[in-house]
Amino acid sequence: MKKFLLALTISLSMIGNVEAAELYEVIHREVSYFNPNDRESAWITQAILYASSEYQVDPILITAVMEAESGFNFKSTSPVGAIGLMQLMPETANAIGVNPYNPLENILGGAIYLRNQLERFADYGKYSVTDAVAAYNAGPQAVINAGGVPNYSETRQYVVKVAKNYQKILQMMNGAE
Repeated sequence: MKKFLLALTISLSMIGNVEAAELYEVIHREVSYFNPNDRESAWITQAILYASSEYQVDPILITAVMEAESGFNFKSTSPVGAIGLMQLMPETANAIGVNPYNPLENILGGAIYLRNQLERFADYGKYSVTDAVAAYNAGPQAVINAGGVPNYSETRQYVVKVAKNYQKILQMMNGAE
């Protein structure tokens, strides 16, 4: 697991300045793999890039989280009540001020919540991004209490899944599929 945790923290700085068209193409290809409806996958890709730009969150990280959360399914819901593409809990969506049933607001809310976690755990050292991703899943207090990724099976699996998704997309950016 540590291999993937480290990979996630290191890779965030590796995308550098890529062409917008290349970024769109790679994200669209990943979204389309799970959501073959071209109109929906194009919309999701544009919304990811918009949210990334608006809230200064790595678009590959947003994509990796969304893939882990919903598999790019607009109608995704969880047994515990999480809603939509970014699987926002109603309380979280309310606190952020978005309607989780509105797809664009759901994505923007997810980007805001992810940005909040990235900022909250920025001083946690080399695993700060990993801790932010864990907080997206388990909540920030669980990460604070554990001093890092909490020892919850679901959260540990989630962090690994997001890291694998991120690495896969990053490899596509670098031309190695």
